[in-house]
Amino acid sequence: MRETAGYLPDIGEEFEKKVLLFRDKEEVLEVEIPLLTEEQMDKVIQKVKKASAETLKSFSVMELVKIIDQVIDRLLDRNTSCRQKAEKLLPIVTGYSEELIRLGLTSYLKNFRKHELQRFLIEDLGNLSLLDEFQPRVKGGFSKAIGPDLITHIWSGNVPGLPLWSFISGLLVKAGNVGKVPSAEPLFAGWFARLLVEIEPRLSDCFAVVWWKGGNEERERSLFKQTDVVVGYGGNESLQSIQSRIPITTRFLPFGHKISFGVVSKSSLDSHKAWHSARQAALDVVRYDQQGCYSPHLFYVQNGGNISPREFARYMAHELDNFEKRFPRRSLSMEESASLASWRQREEMDIYSNPYKEVLGNAANDWTVVYEENDISFSPSCLNRMIRVIAFERIEDIIPSIAPNRSFLQTVGIATSPKELFHWAELLGKIGLTRITALGNMTSPEAGWHHDGRFNLLDLIHMVDIESSAEEESERFAPYVD
Repeated sequence: MRETAGYLPDIGEEFEKKVLLFRDKEEVLEVEIPLLTEEQMDKVIQKVKKASAETLKSFSVMELVKIIDQVIDRLLDRNTSCRQKAEKLLPIVTGYSEELIRLGLTSYLKNFRKHELQRFLIEDLGNLSLLDEFQPRVKGGFSKAIGPDLITHIWSGNVPGLPLWSFISGLLVKAGNVGKVPSAEPLFAGWFARLLVEIEPRLSDCFAVVWWKGGNEERERSLFKQTDVVVGYGGNESLQSIQSRIPITTRFLPFGHKISFGVVSKSSLDSHKAWHSARQAALDVVRYDQQGCYSPHLFYVQNGGNISPREFARYMAHELDNFEKRFPRRSLSMEESASLASWRQREEMDIYSNPYKEVLGNAANDWTVVYEENDISFSPSCLNRMIRVIAFERIEDIIPSIAPNRSFLQTVGIATSPKELFHWAELLGKIGLTRITALGNMTSPEAGWHHDGRFNLLDLIHMVDIESSAEEESERFAPYVD
């Protein structure tokens, strides 16, 4: 099979093609993607910036919302060719099971339908027309939000479809967009771009989806010089390297490595509710094999409930085994397999000196649950369905272990009573957590969420104010003045 990736506006030239090869079991997929020279990249950038100024900015925000909504409708409809292609090819490219991709795509894409996009806009701007024209302010005067001419996105490939968050945010603020897809998942952003143009051909020059081998410093310096905002996803070392090539006048929004975890209260641990909580926690582990920044590394489970933390760990092991049959883990690389085997062996050896510890897993090493009773240290797992369950007494006991990781903390999945929810949220927010959600929802952020505590749209725009003095003074020069 062969598939074309990326999307380019027409600059009247042919492009060299690069072929990326993917294998999954018996399936082989060749992905062909344009490889631009630096001169061609400059022409693409100028074309996108011109179209952003002359075409994209002439659309109202609600017109753009309706266009994006139509694209998402097609991608959600399992009878369309684009959806069927995504369900067929993404498992080959990413290694995730067809069922996991199918359910994950539907859950993810629902975030970008019309009503959810309006929530994005209201959450950040408070007024759907603020990007279209000057709007009156309560204190007097008027303000308008202005999007940049060009946003460059450096996307990562750990979760399928990840580019949509920043790509759609860029479109909503009426910016031209150039996105670099990763080698690990080069398809989805290009499909989305082509569907946009099918539905609204006037947008054909307003964005580009490109690829180049990472670390091409000259190419990146040239691109970043012509960009207003760079949005980067990836490892912290890669982001630091990218930052070194970005001019001081260009805004850089990095989204690096994060650590997420769960906390389960004794109030949720009775014989009726504990199974549900354990199943939801296991689902958060299984989805994309903990590769997302919002995926859990460990669960703290409180002592004192009808179901003990050790029993909760066994419930989770049971659910992980069940999920393995429906959503088998993707094939691991040799490095990942070696890391996982080493991690599990180390945990099993530790049992000899720690009788309160328990290691649960199947013979094929598809998943592992490590139960800890006397050690509340905050220690990330090696991922790929490896999880710790740690018993604790009071939330105040575990806060000092978590707090030193402040710059890496993001999501916490919680199962607790309403009163505890707000008390625990206060404590966890103070040490750096930026998102608190229910178990089972850790990998599915709501529309309009504050990614790493930041705004999706406000970070991309600047405001222009007309102060009330200018408005009042202008009345003196009106043609109708006596």
